[in-house]
Amino acid sequence: MKIDDVRKAYAMPLNNPSFPKGPYRFYDREYLIFTYRTDPDILRALVPEPLEIVDPIVKYEFIRMPDSTGFGDYTETGQVIPVRFNGETGVYVHSMYLDDDAPIAGGRELWGFPKKLASPKIVHEGEVIVATLHYGSVLCAVGTMGYKHQPVDPSVVLHSMNEPNFLLKIIPHVDGTPRICELVRYHLTDITLKGAWTSTAALELHHHALADVARLPVLELLSSVHFKADLTLGLGEVVHDYLAG
Repeated sequence: MKIDDVRKAYAMPLNNPSFPKGPYRFYDREYLIFTYRTDPDILRALVPEPLEIVDPIVKYEFIRMPDSTGFGDYTETGQVIPVRFNGETGVYVHSMYLDDDAPIAGGRELWGFPKKLASPKIVHEGEVIVATLHYGSVLCAVGTMGYKHQPVDPSVVLHSMNEPNFLLKIIPHVDGTPRICELVRYHLTDITLKGAWTSTAALELHHHALADVARLPVLELLSSVHFKADLTLGLGEVVHDYLAG
């Protein structure tokens, strides 16, 4: 293999990448999102500058992805935090746990998603949607919500989906020091919303040494939403380089 051939590589391993090139299209993506109030001091300690906290709010997301080009069939969960960057509102992706190798590798290598291997699930039990996160044998999160009790204004959901998302991409040098440390912004595109609902809901987070979702405690559950959509996960752009200068 020639040097020029190596330079064409886009992912590891060189001769058998864990994921294909995009675009990455998702069909029938199912969301269950719990919005809650948390401790503002803890939140400020976890969100990196130059992002700014808007309110002491966290969105805990469970996402079922049965059909995603290149990444397959998997489920994901984690926390995103409403933030502001240079006057622009969006969300900072704080944590992600999922059960599929390809999106873990692709998410970390391409965008800088904070993905870790775990076992999240979304199941429909009669009139209730039940979502859980297990890290190994330990239950770390459980959310429940009534199934399609009340419709939600589609424009509200689409507005939130069209907001920018921010990530902290960190890749170390061979000596363990940071080689890349960047704030990345990305958008969801070509969104087709297939329905959105709300209902009575409950969310519990439990402490775990390596899945610290309970580090941002639930002080008050503010709202919940369940919706389905088709969308494309857009590639990102670097908006701040922490190592420059």
